[in-house]
Amino acid sequence: MRLITFEHRPKGRPHREDREGREGRERLGALLDDDAVVLDLTAAAPGEAALGSMQALIDAGDRGLDRARRLCETRPGAALLERADVRLRAPLPRPARLRDCGLFIAHLKAGLRELARRTAAGADDPAAEFEKLMASGRFDLNPLFLERVMYYTADHLSVSGPEDEITAPTGSGELDFELEFAAVVGRTARGVEPDAAREHIFGYTVFNDWSARDLQAVLMRAGVGPCEGKDFEGSNTLGPCIVTRDELTDPYSLTMTARVNGEEWSRGRTDGMQHSFEDAVVQLSRDRAVYAGDVIGSGTVPSGTGFDLAKSLADGDVVELEVERIGILRNRVRVPARGSS
Repeated sequence: MRLITFEHRPKGRPHREDREGREGRERLGALLDDDAVVLDLTAAAPGEAALGSMQALIDAGDRGLDRARRLCETRPGAALLERADVRLRAPLPRPARLRDCGLFIAHLKAGLRELARRTAAGADDPAAEFEKLMASGRFDLNPLFLERVMYYTADHLSVSGPEDEITAPTGSGELDFELEFAAVVGRTARGVEPDAAREHIFGYTVFNDWSARDLQAVLMRAGVGPCEGKDFEGSNTLGPCIVTRDELTDPYSLTMTARVNGEEWSRGRTDGMQHSFEDAVVQLSRDRAVYAGDVIGSGTVPSGTGFDLAKSLADGDVVELEVERIGILRNRVRVPARGSS
């Protein structure tokens, strides 16, 4: 299934609650007919707690998924909506927890090279300084990234969704996208064994880990992480849907694409991952539980940022991140001019 969280907003009508009380409220739904039709699962089964929200459905486990599948098959007419009358929200608006992992290693190497290039830019001979910095070992990838899943905990309360505007935080003039996808944990568990890890994944979604590069570069000099460089309102965008595990039998053979204003900036594949989501589930559950509704980010596919490409977003640019068989996550960015409030 292709599951969504949405608001019913019929076009051409003033905003008001419809007869079923659906309009303007977040609902659980499923995309049907090549995403042209939305089945309002909450309306199709009134009073059923498992279909009240995405988190409730995840918590309900196989029972909830079976019920949702049956409704998708029977397609109760009163609960069918046109896609044009629906505003998609983040499919999981409040994840139980959100961790972004370094499952793609090549991107990290490319990012370190670009950081060295920027560091060298102010030297009298930038090319020579760049070679010197790279030879110093300061910009080598730590071997721990190869040995284990490295991650940071992102703010699960700063989640945005499809079509939301993303504004650079105060003091930043360099907002950047990161082309990722994510797995959503479906079962609360501790000590998950490798051969059982896939069973603990509920589904997959597209993830944009927005970064304020200029702030990030300054704040990381303190050695405590990116701080506001990655932690600001709406900085973690999920969507457009969650594709359930049974429909995405091989998540490690998908094409990932980033476009800005319709122009392709980046293309990669998920088969370049050093670690898998299953590896992450095993490691993260080793000494404490992973929880149903946790989101695990993949990290960025190689060349999947403007930073890697030495390109920058401008105010008003539209960023589209697409992962094959999941969909397109689209957002417009706002990058205030320097010195503006």
